[in-house]
Amino acid sequence: MSKDILLEIGTEEVPAHAMPGILRQLREAAATALQEAHIPFDAVRTVGTPRRLALLVTAAAEMQDAVTTVHKGPSARIAYAADGTPTKAALGFARGLGLDVTALRVQDGYVFAEVTHTGEATKTLLPSLLPALIQHLSFPNSMRWGRETFRFIRPIRWLVALFGEEVIPFTLAGVTTGRRSRGHRFLGDGDFDIPSAQAYEATARDHFLMVDPKERETYIQHELCRELAAAGAKQTVDPVLLEEVVYLVEYPTVLCGSFDEAYLQLPEAVIITPMKDHQRYFPMYSAATGRLMNRFLTVRNGDARYLDTVRHGNERVLRARLDDAKFFFTEDRKQSLWAHVESLRHIVFQNGLGTLYDKALRLQKLTVYLNHSLQLGLEDAQLERACLLAKADLSTQMVMEFTELQGVMGKEYAKLDGESEAVAAALQEQYLPRYAGDDLPQTVMGSVLSVADKIDTLVGMFRLGKLPTGSQDPYALRRQTIGVLHILLQRQWDADMATLLDAAAAGYEAADEAAGDVRKQLEAFIALRLKNIFQDRGHEASLIEGAMAGHPLNAMQGQRRVEALETARRLKQEDLLQAYTRVGNMVREDTPTHVTEALFTAAAERDLWAVCRQMEAALPAVYAAYDFEAALRILRTGMDAIRTFLDTVRVLDENIAIRENRLHLLARVYALIRPFGDIRKVKN
Repeated sequence: MSKDILLEIGTEEVPAHAMPGILRQLREAAATALQEAHIPFDAVRTVGTPRRLALLVTAAAEMQDAVTTVHKGPSARIAYAADGTPTKAALGFARGLGLDVTALRVQDGYVFAEVTHTGEATKTLLPSLLPALIQHLSFPNSMRWGRETFRFIRPIRWLVALFGEEVIPFTLAGVTTGRRSRGHRFLGDGDFDIPSAQAYEATARDHFLMVDPKERETYIQHELCRELAAAGAKQTVDPVLLEEVVYLVEYPTVLCGSFDEAYLQLPEAVIITPMKDHQRYFPMYSAATGRLMNRFLTVRNGDARYLDTVRHGNERVLRARLDDAKFFFTEDRKQSLWAHVESLRHIVFQNGLGTLYDKALRLQKLTVYLNHSLQLGLEDAQLERACLLAKADLSTQMVMEFTELQGVMGKEYAKLDGESEAVAAALQEQYLPRYAGDDLPQTVMGSVLSVADKIDTLVGMFRLGKLPTGSQDPYALRRQTIGVLHILLQRQWDADMATLLDAAAAGYEAADEAAGDVRKQLEAFIALRLKNIFQDRGHEASLIEGAMAGHPLNAMQGQRRVEALETARRLKQEDLLQAYTRVGNMVREDTPTHVTEALFTAAAERDLWAVCRQMEAALPAVYAAYDFEAALRILRTGMDAIRTFLDTVRVLDENIAIRENRLHLLARVYALIRPFGDIRKVKN
């Protein structure tokens, strides 16, 4: 027999951005816990609204599965006398497991015993299993309330725990479980009882709760598209905003509002930001012209009653926001963006790192360095102007009020001032990527400015000792480092981060005595981020270790090396890696590579030397182009000679001169594959 399990955690409103991760954690943890407890089940789901997290387990068995374990005892020689009589060792082993000695069996010279543990009733396990699930959830931020020591993302107000129709009793954070839940704040009739786990969703719906976020998303998207079609707007819905709105409501109703067309004279970003980021409204674009319309869609947490009143309220709030934006825009346009540069002298970037104007001067030097070292062909004068303008919009009233518009307003004001398209685009792209999965800069100048800005911040913060610790990263240094590496990989720029760090450090005052330690921490920090990127792309850990050994801070070269090693693995070329690994295992890092032909005594030596010279002539060109796959094809031509030499020649000859010459030859051969990193770290 089986029953469904329900666990509902009733809370104060949980932030929408945290909900998907929490529900995923709860689902995965529950599946793992049930499996480890040997409780069979059909499926595990999690659903939730802003005020509840719910776990639903379908068809959980009423009893644990019986579990048989095998125990290894003493050797048969010790366990039994010569006549087969059990000794004290066998008797004690059996007694310790609660078995009769006749249940023991001998296998491979040892005594074994099988013990079958009868499963317990599931309802006796759930009172400890369910609260453990709640306690092990992790959050970006958690809190305590009242006199509680227990921490959770928001205060827990009620708990429902059912196994079929039966309440699973436990108490957590001062709240005792029952079957009583809470309905919609405004539409429901207050608290209500859930008769059974199976009836949860239907009962919740009767109290104006659409608990399944997928159901809410489907319904909201359908209603949004219906309203868009009716208004002659494009049938596009921002998926990020949609996901957030899904977790802001329990019973959604879509409505359409409007605002004065005069506001459309403002830059589009000035209108969109208050709508989306502040009010969670969906902007509407004309299907005919593609231009922003003076209408918006929003989702109400309630039913269709009094929609006109709700619409009017939303329109009034948006009008106030747009009035503010219009005022700030008008005030900002009384002077050019360039005029704001001077004010950067009075805005501190970070205590110990100077002002924003100081940062702009550092960016000038660093971007020009990048331009020349990477041979990008940009105009230095344009780069320097972009650097001075980069932070200018931070002193504008618009950005001080709507901080989300940093960079965006820089671009808008620069275009209105007649700055070049390249400079204007770079002012916005300097902040990209802003989060995981965000767009990367699309222009070369924007990419250069973004890399320079992030590296300058990274070096400065490490100099101040403001390193990320554990989950704490208040200055987003991990995100900024990952952003730099993604840009370098996307652009395929042959940039060694070590030299970029040197160039950035030169923009600060003379280094102190701890600079060496800071530099080591910084390089290790960057190398770890790059390894994580390669792992996220599906590369094996040992290939990454091998490819990055000796070259840990060049993203583009590291990518090509690891991809080439991956190709070798995919094409069943492990024998190539094994052959050169054998060579590498016989030499030290400091083994000389001077070879004397006159000391050769075997034909295999001469053959290996000849093929080594041929590969030495061919490899530099492909390595210079970072064509590591072509390098593998060349290296393969030496495999037969390597095998013959290692199989037939005694490397450690009694004659010291011959022995050292043979080791020098192997070091010379291994040097051919060293540009790949250290292939000895690659698991074959």
